[in-house]
Amino acid sequence: MCPVGMRSLLSDQATGKDYDPPMSEDFSSALPHHVRSLPLKTLRGDFAALQSTPTGGEHRGTVLLLPGYTGSKEEFVPLLPDMVDAGYRAVAIDARGQNETAGPDDEEAYRQEALALDVLAQVEALGGPVHLLGHSMGGQVARAAVLTDPRHFLSLTLLSSGPARVGEERQLQLKLLLGALETMTMTQVWEAMQASRPAPASPAEAERLRTRWLRTHPSHLRVVGRQLLSEPDRTPELAAVASLPRHVLYGDQDDTWTTVELEDMATRLNAHRTVLRGVGHSPNLQRPTETARALIGFWSGLVAG
Repeated sequence: MCPVGMRSLLSDQATGKDYDPPMSEDFSSALPHHVRSLPLKTLRGDFAALQSTPTGGEHRGTVLLLPGYTGSKEEFVPLLPDMVDAGYRAVAIDARGQNETAGPDDEEAYRQEALALDVLAQVEALGGPVHLLGHSMGGQVARAAVLTDPRHFLSLTLLSSGPARVGEERQLQLKLLLGALETMTMTQVWEAMQASRPAPASPAEAERLRTRWLRTHPSHLRVVGRQLLSEPDRTPELAAVASLPRHVLYGDQDDTWTTVELEDMATRLNAHRTVLRGVGHSPNLQRPTETARALIGFWSGLVAG
């Protein structure tokens, strides 16, 4: 087992939501009736997905949702009812090597360039173009996909996703986690993290989080963790994609990037900006209805075509 200090610093990783408190319900076992769990088959392999499709009325487009580091597609479930009611098909994905999407040992598969190509393949399989949303690390992958080929995207939303590497406290947590992954099994790291974090809301939730952690490939965690420690500021490149509408949405209590960094990024991108008061790093879980309405308002305000 790792020392007590390491357990404390690693404990937030165990939530699977980029350092926020545990979810209050088990989304994986109680999906809304309109949400289907299915594989998205692409030219780069199959990706586990949750899809919500409007059954009647106007279909206003497709939204592709990318989760953050140690996260999963289930964290977008609270947003889906409002999206489908507004006429949007929403597809949330587990990245390669994340949760229910299989991945190889080869670290090349998890480099940001490869994950961006995965996103482009997903869009093609969905019949794109799409509105793209990425949470935290998923936002940086989304940015890389847009910079690889912006023609596939109707808009980009960066949800609690900053311009460059994470803040100093998160850097320390990541370094400790990466060190632990070099010497401990995934089960041992999980047990160490549990020793100093609050208990999940229910035994079912505890088992869901444990299962998700153990499904995630350690090569994914290592490569993506290193990327979060070294991510460059690509805001000028993204700002140069003049034709792409951009939305920066975050809580005013985010603790992975500072609100100063997030506000500055939004300004440099000339992006639509939404700030949710009293919200931390996961607005999709902490304030889902307000978050969904902000997203729908942004998409609805775009000029068609």
